[in-house]
Amino acid sequence: MALNIKPLADRVLIEPAAAETTTASGIIIPDNAKEKPQKGNVVAAGKGTKDAPITVKVGDTVLYGKFAGTELKLEGKDYLIMRESDILAII
Repeated sequence: MALNIKPLADRVLIEPAAAETTTASGIIIPDNAKEKPQKGNVVAAGKGTKDAPITVKVGDTVLYGKFAGTELKLEGKDYLIMRESDILAII
């Protein structure tokens, strides 16, 4: 189902990856100790600005800063909207 949202200029809409529930050694992490994910998938992207076109595209998996973006809830799911410059890498 497609979202009915189109980010403007250099903004990108990201669906964060699920938070880790267990450590590499198998220890279960309680809800109050989970880290905010710093990885997600690009769901929508603006067209960029005249000086800086958008380099990420829908479907890219990206890394972003821990406190980057603004959280919002659309159609019952959590998303982040942020400037492309807040994205650290495409993986």
